[in-house]
Amino acid sequence: MDKPFAITLDPGSSLANKTGSWRTERPVYTDRLPPCNATCPAGEDIQGWLFRAESGDYEAAWRHLVRDNPLPAVMGRVCYHGCEGACNRAKLDEAVGINSVERFLGDEAIRRGWAFDPPAADSGKRVLVVGAGPSGLSAAYHLRRLGHAVTVAEAGTAAGGMMRYGIPKYRLPREVLDAEVARIVALGVELKLGTRVDRIAEAMQAGGYDAAFLAVGAHIAKRAFIPAGDSARILDAVAVLRSMEDGEPPFLGRRVAVYGGGNTALDVARTAKRLGATEAVIVYRRTRERMPAHDLEVEEALEEGVQVKWLSTVAHAEAGALTIEKMRLDEHGKPQPTGEYETLEADSLVLALGQDVDLGLLAGVPGLDVRDGVVQVDPRTMMTGHPGLFAGGDMVPAERNVTVAVGHGKRAARHIDAWLRGTVLEPAAKHGPALFERLNPWYYSDAPKTEREQLELARRTDGFDEVQHGLTEENALFEARRCLSCGNCLQCDNCYGVCPDNAVKKLAPGRYAVDYDYCKGCGLCAVECPCGAIDMVAEST
Repeated sequence: MDKPFAITLDPGSSLANKTGSWRTERPVYTDRLPPCNATCPAGEDIQGWLFRAESGDYEAAWRHLVRDNPLPAVMGRVCYHGCEGACNRAKLDEAVGINSVERFLGDEAIRRGWAFDPPAADSGKRVLVVGAGPSGLSAAYHLRRLGHAVTVAEAGTAAGGMMRYGIPKYRLPREVLDAEVARIVALGVELKLGTRVDRIAEAMQAGGYDAAFLAVGAHIAKRAFIPAGDSARILDAVAVLRSMEDGEPPFLGRRVAVYGGGNTALDVARTAKRLGATEAVIVYRRTRERMPAHDLEVEEALEEGVQVKWLSTVAHAEAGALTIEKMRLDEHGKPQPTGEYETLEADSLVLALGQDVDLGLLAGVPGLDVRDGVVQVDPRTMMTGHPGLFAGGDMVPAERNVTVAVGHGKRAARHIDAWLRGTVLEPAAKHGPALFERLNPWYYSDAPKTEREQLELARRTDGFDEVQHGLTEENALFEARRCLSCGNCLQCDNCYGVCPDNAVKKLAPGRYAVDYDYCKGCGLCAVECPCGAIDMVAEST
């Protein structure tokens, strides 16, 4: 009589079951670089902390996250999450809401009072960090965790740099920023507020510092020559946003024009609406497709009633009015004048044309290469041409945003540590990319992305309450579980279950190995791996 169930043999139960000699290919477990990790400027192991979050162990997920980034609650609000643009899940339904889970973990850490682990030992070395913006805070955190004594010199009256003075409260509540700064200080970082460093060489010698990291933000507004009458009211965007933090809110009037097309221009226009302006108009020389501001912020601004005059430039300013010239784009996409003019009523004009860095503190330092208003550094180590002097953030050639700055601080800290110890930090071996084509999408359930709720539109311009809300614990858990674990084992047991020869062995914790004495190289494990974590490699002869 036929048996109702298939019978399998345990590996090693019979010498006759050894089939390794049949193989022409063998399965090999591999670790690949997921696209989210590959595109994160802060160098986060996104897949790693999502894996811990999806089990509900949020503290373990947070501690894994802050190995690379000490500001997750901030980043969960202001990062433009390019990782989600690269996410393989977007080819299945929608990208994983990485940024929203990061914010949840950051907020949860603040709510529960989680603290950083102290350094294992002190190195006896002293490092000066100039600037308490995202890059300086990141460097200070990583240097302190590596055991170095760190002093952060900040010219302002509060830490945060452009996170505080350039990002409005409706995007980044100050209590969130303050909580994450306080956690870094509690690690043993010395923060000196109201301390301006005018000459870095003298400051290092006077303080007995062994190395320094320069992270001075771009606080100097760029100007443009605009013919204007004596009574025209022209301000710069940096001063407007800073006054919202340090002084009295500026008087902008009921009709405000903002000249520029970046995120700062949008922030000023949205701030003007919250200060009572009935009209806030952005004047921009190109089209929306060429606007450097991020699309999400453009959408939010338009929802709040901010207007945009595309293909326009300010030709002249008078009290209460601007003369606007219409532009056209040439075959190279550059704006060209048309000679057509119109009048735009405006009580004030705010210039948001970019910012420069004050590099005066570098005077007298030999070996530096300064070009186009920034300091040239080794892109791998972040060291300038002067030994022991490193720089990052707005001071070096790079995209200017919080995530990039945090990544600079981490990278510099690790190379400062190596330099102080007289060693060279070798780059880690790169894993191959985790491609969507290697995945088995049908193993994953349909799961639409969880969208974050926003403050009601009617309430937004009444004050500076945060516009975008966070996820609940239930939503965060769901969103973390949408991760496909691209290119890396997710411990699903598929290979273990489908192997016809019982050649796959479980290892602790959550890893597997192949007993090649019993594997005949059929490749079923590789075919059925959901996340593409098994390669079939030609058998060596």
